[in-house]
Amino acid sequence: MARELKLNLPSADNLFSTQEERDDARREKVLDIPLSEIDGFPDHPFQVKLDESMQSIVESVKAFGIQTPAIARLKEDGRYELVSGHRRKMACELAGLETMPVIVRALNRDEAIIAMVDSNLQREAILPSEKAKSYKMRLEAMKRQGQRTDLTCVPVAHKSENPKSRAILAEKVGESQDQIRRYIRLTELQPEILQMVDNGKIAFRPAVELSYLPKEEQQSLLVTMESEDCTPSLAQAIKMKQFSQDGRLSEDVILSIMSEEKPNQVEQFKMPRERISKFFAPGTPVQKIEETIVKALELYRQREKQRNNDAR
Repeated sequence: MARELKLNLPSADNLFSTQEERDDARREKVLDIPLSEIDGFPDHPFQVKLDESMQSIVESVKAFGIQTPAIARLKEDGRYELVSGHRRKMACELAGLETMPVIVRALNRDEAIIAMVDSNLQREAILPSEKAKSYKMRLEAMKRQGQRTDLTCVPVAHKSENPKSRAILAEKVGESQDQIRRYIRLTELQPEILQMVDNGKIAFRPAVELSYLPKEEQQSLLVTMESEDCTPSLAQAIKMKQFSQDGRLSEDVILSIMSEEKPNQVEQFKMPRERISKFFAPGTPVQKIEETIVKALELYRQREKQRNNDAR
């Protein structure tokens, strides 16, 4: 009976290429890729705004080009998917460039998510919604990949400890596990309410409590906030959450809770913006307007006081 012979034959790559060529193929290369062939990352949680910062990037690109290559992965359809470099891509488009330098890495979906989140968390200013969505995406990717330490950049010792994904993420981003949980809760908010959190109209902790309200109740709250021109305090948010859990949070109850006087609430004087807008340049900050009005009233009071003294 003939025996099967197993020979350790060299591969075709080894037969027809040098070691130097094979080593070079393994190295990451910077390629100039047409912008038209680069797609954004699906459900990218970080906003790319056409603001002053973007304008500065555009001017830099025009003068010096892209100094730090973007990172992308090759998709099955032959196109490229950005992992990091969304602002740089927009800057290239605004600067009139047709290509941009890109490092192409062999990443699967979860590896790409982790790399995308980690690169963007280095930004100086990150909105609450961006943290919320990116933490959730990264945590889900970590769970799917089995918490591989080579992809999450945590010590090898964790392999034997088998920690929870949230603990690994907390160590990576420098947040407590509870804080990460709170941020992820924000993804349960209606988009309009989440936008109010980003704009600073609703504080972080009340927003977390509001995230436990069903979508219909959040919508009712949104209508009340708009009609009454108010936002909930932490105590009011907690009370609404409790009423909701008891099945008793109606539109009338929301209005009643929102009408309650806050512990630190004082009567406020409001004036329509259009009545004073002609005295200020467009875009003048509200704080600057308030300071100017207060100074004007102080001068008015001094003049009235002097007039009264002169009349005596």
